[in-house]
Amino acid sequence: MLKEMRVAGITVDPFTNTPIVILKDLDEKDVVPIWIGLLEASSIATAIEKIQTPRPMTHDLLKNILDQLGVKIVKIEVNDLKDNTYYALLHLDVNRKRLVIDARPSDAIALALRTGASIFVDENVIKRAAKIDLAQKGGKVVTDTSEWEEILENLSSDDFGKYKM
Repeated sequence: MLKEMRVAGITVDPFTNTPIVILKDLDEKDVVPIWIGLLEASSIATAIEKIQTPRPMTHDLLKNILDQLGVKIVKIEVNDLKDNTYYALLHLDVNRKRLVIDARPSDAIALALRTGASIFVDENVIKRAAKIDLAQKGGKVVTDTSEWEEILENLSSDDFGKYKM
């Protein structure tokens, strides 16, 4: 079963200095942290802040191409988590035909923010995400959602920088 979520902000893993996009469900009960690359974090932050760049960046270019072709992103779905790697799908409407395309979650989220598409996460991924290794290698293993909530609640607004939503 899928649960609708929103981007709550971007922070940085204190152990690895890797950006993390934080997804929260609409009731703010479940949290899914997804480690992403610097370029993807920049693209997501640009969309969150609604910053217009002088020339289209990669995700803007893809959105513009889809718009010109009449393709609508219906939703994105974070559908799997294997070996600390998240997987996602883009659900597209092309001439009333549904296409499902494999994507990295960071790219899918960047596109969803630009197009207003809904973001969904499989409930099994939410459960497994609660057990993901915080530092990805040798750090503390978080074993349930309440521990994630405690970690995230203890982050200051400065930890989110200017990208807090």
